[in-house]
Amino acid sequence: MTDTITTRELRFDRVLDAPVETVWRYLIEPDLRARWFMGGETEPRVGGKFGLTFNHDALSDGDAPGPERYAKNAGKAWFETIEAIDPPHLLSFTWDNGEAGRVTIELTPIDEGRTRLVLTHSGLRGPDDARSFGGGWGSHLDALERRIVGKGVENFWELHAAAEARAVAALG
Repeated sequence: MTDTITTRELRFDRVLDAPVETVWRYLIEPDLRARWFMGGETEPRVGGKFGLTFNHDALSDGDAPGPERYAKNAGKAWFETIEAIDPPHLLSFTWDNGEAGRVTIELTPIDEGRTRLVLTHSGLRGPDDARSFGGGWGSHLDALERRIVGKGVENFWELHAAAEARAVAALG
């Protein structure tokens, strides 16, 4: 696990124990994406919709209520725009219609059916974005690492708290 967090860009580098085609399914298929991030309708083409529905209570297998500060987001659904796609290796989409930058996920097959995932979130608006998205992406990728090999996520919010602390520490 390698995370680079600055006020303008985040970069997360992970090696996942699954072939690239499996990891791709977890990015594109709404039901699988909903288990580690956010589900939503997907139109896998440049200019297509990338649907997101905030249902983080479903990310934990156990009873793990979320922090009060996220309660206002429960059930929120929206679409981002796919800016680049090359199955099963590249997915890039806007965030907040581009106001909060662009997310690019690159997948590279490596030895013995494993995949290197590099997620870059560029165009951040400053330290608040870096802390928020740093904690968010870090925890969601931690959940993905577990889900993709069939492990559970007892309490997503514990993963989130740890990732948020890493982001704060990286920013100083």
